[in-house]
Amino acid sequence: MTRPFPGALPSPKSAFVPEDDTVQETRRPRLGERIMAAVNRDPRTAPHGTRNDALLAVALAMAAVCLGLGIDDGRRPDALGWTLLLATHVPLVWRRRSPVLVLAAMVALIAPYHALDNNHAAATPVAYVALYTVAVTGRPLRTVLTGAVVLSVSLTVMLTVNAHRALELLQTSGWIIAVLFFGIDVRYYRQYVSSIVERAVRAERTREEEARRRVTEERLRIARDLHDLLAHSITLIGVQTSVAAHVLAADPERLDREAVAKALDDIAGTCRTARGELRTTLEVLREHGPQDTRGPLPGLDGLPDLVAAARLAGARVEQDLRIGTDPPPAVGAAAYRIVQEALTNAVRHAGPEPAVRLRLYDEPGALRVAVTDDGIGPVPGGSPGFGLVGMRERARSVGGTLDAGPRPDGGFEVTAALPLTVGEGNA
Repeated sequence: MTRPFPGALPSPKSAFVPEDDTVQETRRPRLGERIMAAVNRDPRTAPHGTRNDALLAVALAMAAVCLGLGIDDGRRPDALGWTLLLATHVPLVWRRRSPVLVLAAMVALIAPYHALDNNHAAATPVAYVALYTVAVTGRPLRTVLTGAVVLSVSLTVMLTVNAHRALELLQTSGWIIAVLFFGIDVRYYRQYVSSIVERAVRAERTREEEARRRVTEERLRIARDLHDLLAHSITLIGVQTSVAAHVLAADPERLDREAVAKALDDIAGTCRTARGELRTTLEVLREHGPQDTRGPLPGLDGLPDLVAAARLAGARVEQDLRIGTDPPPAVGAAAYRIVQEALTNAVRHAGPEPAVRLRLYDEPGALRVAVTDDGIGPVPGGSPGFGLVGMRERARSVGGTLDAGPRPDGGFEVTAALPLTVGEGNA
């Protein structure tokens, strides 16, 4: 894949693109990109920093020699002066690691160089680079204090050499201040660019985490729908098949054809209903269409069919439905699935012909659901299923609560409170 050149700021998406050696060949960065990369990156984290600083020290030393030979600003350095001048450039190799110590070492070498009244312009470039490094790598307070110390030492040395030179230095001290403030500005600019990149990367990571969260929620929703649908349908089919088998085995000589036909019709109807709901549930797994397509949600208008199916399975269901206002679709679907699972559990676990009571009513701000039976309940020690977990997830998905457990006087009870106002995050 195309890799950014050393020190370049990563794009928000490039941090998450997997490695692929077959994408395309590496593109050599342009000169402008290299310059912007050098400006944007922290000099302490740049690759080959020591080598580059060594080359910079050699270049500045050559410039200092040219200035010492070509500009008449003080006397031309003698052997000691040349030694001090060239030695001043040596600490520059470690300017990224310890900028303050490097500056102190330079001051210790430059001070006697200027005190001997050698060419003053020759040592200026290396001093400016050291000051810039201190400003761009440290806090502004440290930079200001360092600049004040450097100016004080320089003025003191110049006063011992030539008062006129000290006055000229004071007049040109604006260049030192300008270098320091330029370094501070570059430091703030790099921090600003770094914060932008960090926010972009964080936003990209947040989007990916949100996408993963949505995928997980959708998988749980599909799992709940499939569980509710298959558990309910398979339970009814099993009960209806048992009825047909009982009719066939009870009195083979006097076969009740009408009862067998009715049981088989009920099985066929349950299969058709289950097939339609299964198709609606699996629509979200298709690639075509919007990703959030969920199909028509079941609602409270489907409760009579659930009650009728439970009665066909042998349960004696008593219903008390008092609903004054239509709940939001998500709340209606959650109530439907909770009732469906509760009735299915009653048919499966409550024993033969259990008495089941379904109560559903609304009160200010909430929809109440209660399903109770007088059966024997689940067999102790049996393998736990996902019915109760799914019902609780249904209730939580719309911001509600659900309680389920054995009744003190026998049987099982499921109660839920579902809010009638659903926020965007729960819809």
